[in-house]
Formats: sequence, C-alpha cells, structure tokens
Amino acid sequence: MANSAQQIEAVRRFNRFYTAAIGTLDEGLLKSSLSLAEARLLFEISTCERPIASEIAGHLKLDLGYVSRILRKFEDCGLIRRKTSSVDARQNIISLTAAGLRQFAALDKRSNTQVAAMLASLSTEKRQNLLEAMKTIESALGAENDQIRGAKPFMLRNHRPGDMGWIVHRHGALYAQEYGWDDRFEALVARIAADFIDQYDPASERCWIAERDSEFLGCVFLVKDRTSDQTAKLRLLLVEPKSRGLGVGRALVRQCTQFGRQAGYARIVLWTQSILNPARHIYQSEGYRLMKEEHHESFGKKLTGEYWELQL
Repeated sequence: MANSAQQIEAVRRFNRFYTAAIGTLDEGLLKSSLSLAEARLLFEISTCERPIASEIAGHLKLDLGYVSRILRKFEDCGLIRRKTSSVDARQNIISLTAAGLRQFAALDKRSNTQVAAMLASLSTEKRQNLLEAMKTIESALGAENDQIRGAKPFMLRNHRPGDMGWIVHRHGALYAQEYGWDDRFEALVARIAADFIDQYDPASERCWIAERDSEFLGCVFLVKDRTSDQTAKLRLLLVEPKSRGLGVGRALVRQCTQFGRQAGYARIVLWTQSILNPARHIYQSEGYRLMKEEHHESFGKKLTGEYWELQL
C-alpha cells in the first residue's frame, strides 16, 4: 500500500507540474478567451473525420451535455455551423465558419510557438529523452483506450517547420523508384511547397501530415485556385508504401473535403496521371468526377494527365 500511495503521488505531482508548464491553468488558453476544453473541441472539429457532437464527446471522454453547451456557445459566437447529415437526419455535421477557422489557426500557431520555445531550451539529448518519455506515457496509457474506441493507428496533423523538405524528398525518391520519373518532378514539388509557404492563408489552405509514432506516413495539400475564389486544388497526395492499406490516403482526401466545405469552397479540383491507379481509385470512391484527359510528356515519361473535380 505504501508503494501504491507513493506511485499515486508521483503521478499527481507530474500532472501538477506539466499542467503548469504548458499553461493550461491560465484563465484563457494560449492568450485566448477559450478554456482548455473549448480549445480542444475547436481542434477536434477542425481535424476530426466525422465532426458529430456524440463522437467528439466519446473521443474526448466528455459528458455529451457539456460538449453540447460548448457547441451552443461556439454557434452563438459565430465559430461553427451545423448541417443535417445526409446519412442520418438525426445527426448534425459540425464545421467551422471562417471566423472559427481564423480562431483555430491562431491557436494552432501559438501552440506550435509555445512548444518550439520549450524544446529550444533543451539540449539535443534532453529533447530526445523528453520525446521518448512522452512516447512511453502515450503508449502505456493509450493502448487499451485505443482498442476500446477502435482508434486508427495513425493521426493527421498540420504542417510544421521541416515538413516541406521531407515532402519534397519523399516525392522525388518515391516517384523515381516506382515510376521512373526524373528530378524535374521533384523540382515541381519543391515549387508547389515553396508557393504554399510563401502564400499560406490558414483560413483557406492547409497541409496535412499523416504520422504514427512521429513517423511520416503521407501528406496532402489543399490550396486556393488563384483564378477562382470558389475553387480549391488538392495537391501532392502521397502515401508511403509501408502505410498503404491503413486508410491513410482516404483519410487525407476526406480531410480536404471537410476543410473545403468549412472554408466555403464550391468545388475541389486536382490534376493526376492515369498510371496512378491507387490515388485515382480514392478520388473516384470519394465522389470526384473525371473531367478531362490530355497526353503530355513530363518528368522523362509519356503520360496521360487527368483533371478531376468534386462539387462540395
């Protein structure tokens, strides 16, 4: 019993230390007017594949009535909108308004800045030890819960510093290996990534990274079509070979669809090649329609380009 009491106190001491260290005890999280629970709900609505009140409450282990009260507050403040599900009329699909997207983008940026500052104060060795310890805690406390709620073996997150270089590298290496494309394709990916960073508008554009245990599994971009305010472009969908079959590609494409609707786009368009059959299958199954084909010679190969479109 003595050991048990000591262990309980050790866990509680850690909880007190960490909540103070990351600022969750502040009146408003990350210098906002939102509580920790409210900010977390905003995050779930922005990133969840099925943003429905009951599912969000279950995922966060929060009382549904409490979640409903927060959602009503969000609605009164103009941060969210609700739309009756086409699958089940008893359920409402929740999405962020333009104001909600701006609020989330600001919180997400402040959180990244806060964590970056915390890590910057540590030596390389201490930083690695910290990340390994966090992974151990997550694995020990999360494994059973993941099995209970059937959680996916990967997560989607927004881009961070360093991601663009890795995305360019993996596109160049993977497409050369699997399709024999030359380095002009890697140059194209680099230009797209650079344009995304230079012109990034978090209210209407996103990059998502799929990862598991901090390992890169895939990525996708949704960016503005500079010729039409009503149109977004899906770009640079990539799924690592070792993660195929996990549903990574479909989850990334659905994230684009959900965010496109939240941002107020009328349609999403994309350009792909006829030989990229796995990606084409995902687009077709997610409701995209093939609009046009054209033969061209690019990246050292003769290809058939395809233009696909999804009406939102």
